[in-house]
Amino acid sequence: MANRKRNGSRANGRAGRGGVQPQQQQQRKRPPIKALREPAIFAKQSGCASDTPQDKVTLAQARRGTPAHRPVRVYADGIFDLFHSGHARALMQAKNLFPNTQLIVGVCSDALTHKYKGYTVMTEDERYEALIHCRYVDEVVRDAPWTLTPEFLKKHKIDFVAHDDIPYTSAGSDDVYKHIKEAGMFVATQRTEGISTSDLITRIVRDYDVYVRRNLQRGYTARELNVGFINEKKYRLQQQVDRMKETVRTVEEKSKHLVHRVEEKSHDLIHKWEEKSREFIGNFLELFGPDKAWHMIQERSGRVLQALSPYQSPSTSPSSSPTRRRSTSPVTHWSPLPFTATQRSLSQQ
Repeated sequence: MANRKRNGSRANGRAGRGGVQPQQQQQRKRPPIKALREPAIFAKQSGCASDTPQDKVTLAQARRGTPAHRPVRVYADGIFDLFHSGHARALMQAKNLFPNTQLIVGVCSDALTHKYKGYTVMTEDERYEALIHCRYVDEVVRDAPWTLTPEFLKKHKIDFVAHDDIPYTSAGSDDVYKHIKEAGMFVATQRTEGISTSDLITRIVRDYDVYVRRNLQRGYTARELNVGFINEKKYRLQQQVDRMKETVRTVEEKSKHLVHRVEEKSHDLIHKWEEKSREFIGNFLELFGPDKAWHMIQERSGRVLQALSPYQSPSTSPSSSPTRRRSTSPVTHWSPLPFTATQRSLSQQ
């Protein structure tokens, strides 16, 4: 009963406030976010196939998240040669301009690019393929025009155009986006400093020899690299010289490591020798130093010799002191007695 009353009071409360208007329900409902697991689609030649009416949307409305019944269609175009992080960051900014954005990316063809800008490294098909696998792109327009016309904008139902704010001088115009800015359809993005297609090409041209030698080493032929016979031999000779330098450098590092190990071991040996020498000197001093074991041994040996040596007969009467003294009389040596006359005669016989 309590739950029913509580639920009923909530319903009555909402009804008492007049309920939720259909327009507010549409604003609260958001289309499901597309999982970034599949590549983007290519735009049809006939343009946008959506039947939703394309009302004019102001920049303030788009930032508030209206209209709610459809996404805001943002268009960004370019060459996108050697697709890099600068391109991806620009598309990320365009995708995140509004709460509900559908990003359409236009890619110019090779013929148009070579005419107005210069040769590209990648073909137009390679550039198309690179764009459809960018996570921020929802739709790719192939063979996009160099200058946007009202007919193209209407055909693809474009609300806003995203690009960096630097005037783009090309095709005889000071800024190809000037009319888009005047119409209030331009939204600026920030360039990523330090990375561009021209910078990448400059690195390759600057280190041309390095990359030619790299590709020769990886199995490319001189004909594929458009390298002459003499240059090929020069590059291969440089490769051999580099290998020799690397070998010498490796040997030097190993020898330094070996010398370092020998030094460490020599220091250890010297340290151990010093410890052993200190131990030996300490034992020696303990044995032969003053008041040490050697003197004790000498004293004991002296007592033993004193006990074993003969003693002098007492010079006084037997009743004198019983103290025994060592005899100080010199040792007499044995000498033969003189022969008698009889012994001499017998020896002569």
